[in-house]
Amino acid sequence: MRDAYIIGAGQTPFGAMPEESYRSLFTAAYEEAADSVPDGFDDAVVDDAVVGSLGVGGRQLGLSGPAATEHAGLHGIPSSRVENACAASGYAVRQAVQAVKSGMADVALGGGVELMTDMSSDVTKYWLGVSGETEWERLTGTTFSGVYAQMASAYMDEYEATPEHLSMVAVKNHENGAKNPKAHLGFECSLEDAVDAPVVADPLNLYHCCPTSDGAAAVLVASEDVVSEYTDDPIRVAGVGAASERVGLFQRDTYTAISSSETAAESAYDQADIEPAELDFAEVHDCFAIAELLAYEDLGFCDRGEAPQLLEEGRTELGGDLPVNASGGLKSKGHPIGATGAGQIAEAFKQLSGKAGDRQVEDANVGLTHNVGGSGGGAVVHILEREVAR
Repeated sequence: MRDAYIIGAGQTPFGAMPEESYRSLFTAAYEEAADSVPDGFDDAVVDDAVVGSLGVGGRQLGLSGPAATEHAGLHGIPSSRVENACAASGYAVRQAVQAVKSGMADVALGGGVELMTDMSSDVTKYWLGVSGETEWERLTGTTFSGVYAQMASAYMDEYEATPEHLSMVAVKNHENGAKNPKAHLGFECSLEDAVDAPVVADPLNLYHCCPTSDGAAAVLVASEDVVSEYTDDPIRVAGVGAASERVGLFQRDTYTAISSSETAAESAYDQADIEPAELDFAEVHDCFAIAELLAYEDLGFCDRGEAPQLLEEGRTELGGDLPVNASGGLKSKGHPIGATGAGQIAEAFKQLSGKAGDRQVEDANVGLTHNVGGSGGGAVVHILEREVAR
């Protein structure tokens, strides 16, 4: 199959944007992606488009792909929607990469959009809940914070981890998000703030949970046959891995790992022919603080039970061995469900292009993005590299 390259990527600010629609948000993200292409970009070259969205609130569930892309001016192209909970746009970009690699498209668009802040908290909880196991979790009253709280409790029982380690994730990601002008919660917090916050689902407190956000992101993918028309400094999609897992937490063998993340990462590493130690940075799915700790281990950054040690040693901070969530992650940057995965790739594109500003990772040549659906029912991992890296 042909190599695929990211030639442009963009995202809107993440946050509460009552004046925007899903159409206007997606258009803004697409236009930023097109503007980021170094040698210029024409809408007419897009051969295929995939839009990720959960459809929170029930808005335009049918034909939401065409509704978004037509509004952005992409007339007549094949356009579809993919729904895979919080991993929707990670999978959308994966499908755009597949279209390019297979020869079905020379240029494809993968992105996502979500509006989440224009409804009551009860309605929002319902739409978040549909991404969990319906019969035995959501309809019996379990929330996503409750599910991840069970995972956090199990992890702390099994390993030498404490609620303070969860708060350290929040402090790190808020420090990074404060450097990101597009972050929803772009402010720093102290460890004391993050330890003493109100409990949401014990042991998780308010600072251990990401916000619900509005936003959109878009990624432009080109084949090796045409990439030179758009840039002299291409970002290659070195590896993509995806996997599924039992949707219900109660159905799984363990609460202290997400096997879909582990399997997806193994596939991506194998395809890219690299080891985790060769990564320069990562954007991981920290919907709750415990999710970032699990990701360190699922993605091979350390052995089981050693994630708290990575935090204590500062190895995942900006300036550390492997900066994680330089964007602020879901915790600070925000989590518009359908846009999150593509937003991670937009951040990786900035880092690899040397355009991440105050949060720039030094000598960023190889990066990983990790996007999870629900509590792990699906996961997708992308590994991106600058051509000069190897």
